[in-house]
Amino acid sequence: MSDYMTALPEIFLLSMACVVLTVDLFLKDSQRNITYLLSQVSLGLTLLLTLAYQPHGTQLAFNGTFISDLMSVVLKCFVYVVTMGVLLYSRRYLQDRGMFKGEYYVLGLFGVLGMMIMISAYSMLSLYLGLELMSLSMYAMVAFCRNSKRASEAAMKYFVLGALASGILLYGMSIIYGMTGSLNIIEISRSLAEQGSSVGVLLGLAFIVVGLAFKLGAVPFHMWIPDVYHGAPTAVTLYIASAPKIAAFAMTMRLLVEGLGSLQADWQTMLMVLAVLSLGLGNIVAIAQSSIKRMLAYSTISHVGFLLLGILAGTGEGYAASMFYALTYALMALGGFGMILFLSRKGFEAEELDDFKGLNERSPWFAFMMLIILFSMAGIPPTVGFYAKLSVLTAVVNVDLIWLATVAVIFSVIGAFYYLRAVKMMYFDAAEDQSELQPCLSFRFALSANGLTVLALGLFPAGLMALCAAALNG
Repeated sequence: MSDYMTALPEIFLLSMACVVLTVDLFLKDSQRNITYLLSQVSLGLTLLLTLAYQPHGTQLAFNGTFISDLMSVVLKCFVYVVTMGVLLYSRRYLQDRGMFKGEYYVLGLFGVLGMMIMISAYSMLSLYLGLELMSLSMYAMVAFCRNSKRASEAAMKYFVLGALASGILLYGMSIIYGMTGSLNIIEISRSLAEQGSSVGVLLGLAFIVVGLAFKLGAVPFHMWIPDVYHGAPTAVTLYIASAPKIAAFAMTMRLLVEGLGSLQADWQTMLMVLAVLSLGLGNIVAIAQSSIKRMLAYSTISHVGFLLLGILAGTGEGYAASMFYALTYALMALGGFGMILFLSRKGFEAEELDDFKGLNERSPWFAFMMLIILFSMAGIPPTVGFYAKLSVLTAVVNVDLIWLATVAVIFSVIGAFYYLRAVKMMYFDAAEDQSELQPCLSFRFALSANGLTVLALGLFPAGLMALCAAALNG
């Protein structure tokens, strides 16, 4: 029974996803709010269960294939909170477009379940199963608007490229299994520490890094991100852009740091190339975008570069900085795409940068919220984005990779241009659309809390950073 108690949050969410699916079958379209509320309650109760059964130390379950530790608890809790925000922001958008269906919520819950399994996976097999559960849910969500050719095209690209990347990752795992004789993360680590690197092990590592790079969206395996972000309904883009990045960070930590840590000298060089390319291409190409969804897509690629910098530093400080970056980026992405939903209305998609012109005239408070989020993404103090980038750069400098930190700073300064351009449009350009903004009170409250949290974490980052350090050192 101890194994089942360790995985109780996952078992509960799986049960509730099945309940939501069954209940939704008997609801009329006018009663779909029940599905929404049931989904939110499911996530809320899963959050409470995760906190209630927080392990003392590290607990392994199911023959070492599942781990529950402080890192998994922290990452899961952020996944729940971010996903609850996604569902709240998305409700009016889906209602206005006739997409307020139970499938969105069921797929969203199964996607969260996949993220939870990824975060707690301690075997390559369970890690891959969690990844595929999350990925298949997101493939279906991208194609959720069946009447949209753009969404169908994006889903097809995502599915084909995602399947290719999953195959590459699985092939790398199979090579490592062949060289070590185990799928368990800790046993792989011990075996590689004893036998050292070889041609076969390095080949498996290369395939695994390619698979991870695709799932994170690092250059040159980034090609799916702009098309999927732009083609998917904005409610789905919001989901894909936020919580899955936390799960991808966990997968990278479990595989590279905990499983293949003895090969750090090899994967550090690979991550260095991926990070520099992601920072460069992401920030430069984003400048040319007129669509805010595509701009934020390339922005995501540049943020992945920073995320990789912390991991490649190879120190506890770097890992903690990278975890902090992943958590705070999820909050920033939630707020950024939430603002797009805030400005969208029935028959109108606020997908262009020009749609943000004059926002200060229409709603000074929410223009200020978007200002905070954009400043944070650009890394401007006193927002949390500044501290997140500073902590990553400090970790990189402390391992004498000063040139790499310099490159990151230069590309961050370049990237600040497109964020500040959006701020200039909000505050100094005349509004092209004077229609009244009418989101519900809960949307306004959540978006305000989102923006203020980004500001508060920038002013008082020590608590979350200490939690990240404790989670990784524990």
